[in-house]
Amino acid sequence: MNRNIKCEISYDGTDFHGFQIQPNHRTVQGELESALYRLTKQKISINASGRTDAGVHAKKQVCNFITDSNIPGEKWRLALKPELPDDIIMVNTTEAPLSFHSRFDVKKKTYRYYIYHHMSPDIFHRRFSWHYPYKLDLELMQVASQLFEGEHDFTNFSSARTDKENKIRRIDEAMLWKEGNEIIFQISGSGFLYNMVRIIMGTLIEVGRKKMNKEEIIPLFYTKEKILKAKTAPAHGLSLWDVQY
Repeated sequence: MNRNIKCEISYDGTDFHGFQIQPNHRTVQGELESALYRLTKQKISINASGRTDAGVHAKKQVCNFITDSNIPGEKWRLALKPELPDDIIMVNTTEAPLSFHSRFDVKKKTYRYYIYHHMSPDIFHRRFSWHYPYKLDLELMQVASQLFEGEHDFTNFSSARTDKENKIRRIDEAMLWKEGNEIIFQISGSGFLYNMVRIIMGTLIEVGRKKMNKEEIIPLFYTKEKILKAKTAPAHGLSLWDVQY
């Protein structure tokens, strides 16, 4: 009898070429499916809430797979632990209805971007935050971050490699704050385009450096021409933080 196993995983994306399986590259999906094969001797395909790019991390990524194995839902976490590499952790596993799909049933995703804001880099932050030593106006960045809330056309805030024709997305929350030497940008919404969060972060950096006014952001939602010049923030500062169903 087929059963649907829902998994919550965390991973350090530093040494992965993204989530999605690719030939001749190490990926999160590839490692998960290899671990499942070693455990069950079956070829099992993994679905995920979404793909993360090369170098992007996940505190909470949600996956599911169909299997006829009789391992109880909650036991998969321990069963898979010795089969997984150190940079992937199986946090939780449960049995879900057969109708559940980790991608199509998502209601909201939350991402966090971390910036280590100090003159000198910190060895303990280098894998999970972008070291940025230059002066930034945090208050200007906080005000500008709220402009992304609501439903907008994010053409200017997505990569030219985006394969989605409809670039309208709803953002429920966008906020920015500082804890010690870390600037944290958190954004939640129904879905995101390729490189969208990293381009928004790059835009906020331009605002913080006073090289771009917050008033210049709103017009970018009303044109399909790619006129935004902000750089895309590096992948290693970004983490998929939460997925809600």
